[in-house]
Amino acid sequence: MISNLALIHEIIADELPDRAALVWRGKTVTYRDFTARTRRLANAFLRLGLGCHVERNRLEGWQSGQDHIAVYLYNCPEYMEIMYGAFKARATGFNVNYRYTQDELAHLLTDAGARAIVFGGAFASALAAVRERVPGLRHFVQVDDGSGAALLPGAHRYEELLAAESPELPELPYSADDLYILYTGGTTGMPKGVLWRHQDVFYNGLGGHLPGFPRLETEAQLREHVRLGIGGSVIVCLPFMHGAGQWTAFNAFHRGGTVVLPDESRRLDAHGIWRTIAEHRAEQLTIVGDAFAQPLIAAQREGKYDLSSLRIVVSTAAVLSKAVREELLSVLPEGVMILESIGGSELGLQAMGYDTESGQAGIPAYQLREGTVLLNAERTAPLVPGSEETGWLASTGHLPLGYFGDAEKTRATFPTIGGVRHVVGGDRGRFLPDGRVLFLGREAVCINTGGEKVYVEEVERIVKSHASVYDALVVGLPSPRWGQQVTAVVSLRPGRDAPPLEELRAHCAAHLADYKIPKAVVVAPEIVRSPSGKPDYEWAKRHAAATAVT
Repeated sequence: MISNLALIHEIIADELPDRAALVWRGKTVTYRDFTARTRRLANAFLRLGLGCHVERNRLEGWQSGQDHIAVYLYNCPEYMEIMYGAFKARATGFNVNYRYTQDELAHLLTDAGARAIVFGGAFASALAAVRERVPGLRHFVQVDDGSGAALLPGAHRYEELLAAESPELPELPYSADDLYILYTGGTTGMPKGVLWRHQDVFYNGLGGHLPGFPRLETEAQLREHVRLGIGGSVIVCLPFMHGAGQWTAFNAFHRGGTVVLPDESRRLDAHGIWRTIAEHRAEQLTIVGDAFAQPLIAAQREGKYDLSSLRIVVSTAAVLSKAVREELLSVLPEGVMILESIGGSELGLQAMGYDTESGQAGIPAYQLREGTVLLNAERTAPLVPGSEETGWLASTGHLPLGYFGDAEKTRATFPTIGGVRHVVGGDRGRFLPDGRVLFLGREAVCINTGGEKVYVEEVERIVKSHASVYDALVVGLPSPRWGQQVTAVVSLRPGRDAPPLEELRAHCAAHLADYKIPKAVVVAPEIVRSPSGKPDYEWAKRHAAATAVT
């Protein structure tokens, strides 16, 4: 069975050596050249003493026997080279959020047990400030990212390291048990390192078993799969420092496709994304909900780019509100399909849908993937379709091993129920009569007001459908009467005034029960989100608490 990401990459490159693997800023890297560079990097890592030291069968689910290599870069081809280079050395890379403060960076590198770090020159000064706080961090490799930064003392130059090594694949006992580590975004707590076996992550979310296609278990099946031509050109505008960006790229590679990166890698450049699609005749784009869709809508109305090659837009990690989805469709060529998916770093891909309309305003519905279940409130048994109970979305099957270094959280998040191992996230849902599941939202940001639960994503989607509102987050502020008061933090469309509270409440009243309707509105210049588009609810609470409500 093929189930090691390093060997899967080798097979694809052997089958499609001359196909473009990566395109960025006018430079094309073929699978042949990409593979040679990842092999050189693997040999360099091995020369530094990095690799696998303890095999999986001697470890608990929260333990790792491999060396961990931090990847501290903006999007660039080197990012994916490092991931595959680490795999081919039987080490593993992990993602570093480039927006972290020095304290957060030091915590992450320590928590991950990082032995080495590959970083862009733009981050050399930040790394220099914390390196003494991470004594286990021994090896530093600096990528020339055009920033002009001087070489960090003691660091290797990335290209010099590669040039000194052999382009031959190391002879190692590659295993389905080798690790892929993905650090969570920390939106509801401190970041956690999710430990995936290669086999599990491949079949869960990296294209090992696509809907409508056979499960890829042999080399012959993989070769036939990539020859189908379904890979195409995929625009990756999501940051690789988050799972959605990495998984989009891995899926493209595992279909024999081409990953195309927009020229601008440090921020969302909506015009640049559309120009890249037009120039490269790209067929697929992945975005993160409204936060990405809205700037893209505005840019297409201004630039009227040729998007005739585009076939599918995937929205992941955040739900598209109905109003924004309709706006997006209005600026795309006829026939472009929008696919929405939900999941998470430790959950994998749980559900997807081309049509998330549920008949209940503000709440989308999804067809659950095989292996995704809805557990009862006590998390002791699955609910069956037809049940009206609100439950917990959970997954079975190909799951992560656990959280690195944290036995307690691993046991709590990955319980065995009825003899079957599950992973239980924080999302709540309820069955519809047609068997789909209403996606209610995350329990951690649920508001309890007057004894009623309010799932904020539902309210946000309705608030954002107001003509004056560009973006919104909904939070609960302390209230002597209600316990928590539903409060909307909104940014405005250009040229629009803030809607009076009563006007916004009247707009919401047609779609929401009274207890869900915001009792206060706070205006912000913009809504703060991570580079991947995920909401910053802690910021929203602070801003709402510090600002006079209207």
